[in-house]
Amino acid sequence: MSSSIPISGEVGGTLRGEMAGFVAPRRQPPEQESAGLAGLPRIAYFSMEIALEPSIPTYAGGLGILAGDMLRSAADLGLPMVAVTLVYRGGYFEQKIDEEGRQVETPSAWSPESVLKPVDARTTVTIEGRRVLIRAWCYEVEGIGGHKVPVYLLDTALPENDDQDRTLTERIYGGDRRYRLAQEVVLGMGGTRLLRALGHTNIGKFHMNEGHSALLTMALFEEQMRERLPDSSDFLDELQRLRHRCVFTTHTPIPAGHDAFDRDLVSRVLGEKRTSGLEMRGLMPQGRLNMTELALACSHYVNGVAMRHGEVSRAMFPRFAIRSITNGVHARTWTSPPFQDLYDRYIPEWRRDNLYLRCVLGVPLHEILKAHNAAKRTLFAAIRAETGVALDESRLTLGFARRAVAYKRAELMLSDPERLKKVAKRAGPLQIIYAGKAHPADEEGKAIIRRVIERASEFEDDVHVLYIPNYDMRWGQLLTSGVDIWVNTPLQPHEASGTSGMKAALNGVPSFSVLDGWWIEGHGEGITGWSIGEDSRGDNPSSELASLYNKLGTVIAPLFYAKPAGFAEVMRGTIAFNGSFFNTHRMLNQYVQNAYGLELLPSMVKEGDENGT
Repeated sequence: MSSSIPISGEVGGTLRGEMAGFVAPRRQPPEQESAGLAGLPRIAYFSMEIALEPSIPTYAGGLGILAGDMLRSAADLGLPMVAVTLVYRGGYFEQKIDEEGRQVETPSAWSPESVLKPVDARTTVTIEGRRVLIRAWCYEVEGIGGHKVPVYLLDTALPENDDQDRTLTERIYGGDRRYRLAQEVVLGMGGTRLLRALGHTNIGKFHMNEGHSALLTMALFEEQMRERLPDSSDFLDELQRLRHRCVFTTHTPIPAGHDAFDRDLVSRVLGEKRTSGLEMRGLMPQGRLNMTELALACSHYVNGVAMRHGEVSRAMFPRFAIRSITNGVHARTWTSPPFQDLYDRYIPEWRRDNLYLRCVLGVPLHEILKAHNAAKRTLFAAIRAETGVALDESRLTLGFARRAVAYKRAELMLSDPERLKKVAKRAGPLQIIYAGKAHPADEEGKAIIRRVIERASEFEDDVHVLYIPNYDMRWGQLLTSGVDIWVNTPLQPHEASGTSGMKAALNGVPSFSVLDGWWIEGHGEGITGWSIGEDSRGDNPSSELASLYNKLGTVIAPLFYAKPAGFAEVMRGTIAFNGSFFNTHRMLNQYVQNAYGLELLPSMVKEGDENGT
């Protein structure tokens, strides 16, 4: 290996901090640290998955979509951020549905070499006593004014590595517990070291998006311990210093969703010395390494992803102060072309500042309907091209697209076929479009897809149910803009936030949803959509089902068919109140002010304005 390639590994030169929380630079920062921003401490954002664009399958679902949207807003706002994830050469998977409704998985074919830029720097971590070499690929997220946020995708598929280590960056959420922990070593520890090798030494905050990257705290702590003087502060002081540098966002409202590893596995993967150190410092209670609890203990700012989720998280982890920053979506990415054109004509500032979408209240209703009808035609054309099915543009069309997992209750809307048929006969015909993947190892999720498709065959002409295979970013853009109503039926309080309804809101599509996650904050009955049931926190599913059929048949369908102007009023209210607020521009500003401890400096704002942002 050429000596010109910077290496950061298990052991290295002495690191001396120029100030608490920072390490001295070993070379000049990368070119992305542009003039005017180079003096600001960067934010390093770590996420197990990041959705960069539809053709790059480095994401499995909502966590990755959120991460990508956050980075797109960081680029738009000129924030000095850098991101780290894994490259996933095998992608997630391509989904096909056979004639019996069974999910069939095939590999996602893509080549990082053809779309990403290689970086010279390499680093190493130790896994099960073996030295694992890590390289990276770079993708630049470019903002509306030209500012770029580099994303480094870590890769262990190198000939120098052992055969089993070459596959560690192959699959998203694949393999067994050992594979998952080893991946998290690569992401957290390897990612931190790779940033150092690349010259990103002026990082002020490390943001962990979910607990998968929590081992970055170990890498940072070891940096601190190497750089401190023999007579300097004790462990508690060093922990406090570490906490000042770390921010943690938790996304999971149920205990089973948090990664936790038994001591034997931790010792095997990390080594006995590190495992004993975690135990000695109280970071492995009950002999298990819980990644969420590790991140909680090592972060000065922790947040849930909706106000309700913050409450749920505080109940799960009562020893920690957990705040809330409600998720958002990147407005420019998820607004359909017809609505982009509409906003450009009436609200030209909306791309730079999404809050201007409140001004849509002055846009004529017929313009809202015209834009929506264009988006609906685009969706239906894509469905016909993909499936051969021709849908009726005049019918009330409901959309339900999300990961196929039990708590999301995809079948709820179809639970009583006879009653749904009566609703359609009395109030008007219905079209229901489903989409969503089940994890390859989730047999219950796959069974849900089969049952939805089986139930669809029970309906006649008045109710048409269709399942779209291979849900991804592209279909997400089409569905959230092209349906008339966005449906969400999670079992409370299992929806941490949810963002698909936020995408729909940007396109004037009202939500019809159980009061959970973000919808508790976005719900205005008859103004931004309609609730399914009351805030019962999941205690009475039968009342939710009754509410669903009742409101669909007596409120929503009659409004759609008999009072199109009234329906357009709800569409306009959805944009004004939810589209203007539930976006990542607002969300990121909250992180800047509340979590990162930075201010959007006047120089940054000025620079953005000069570049047309």
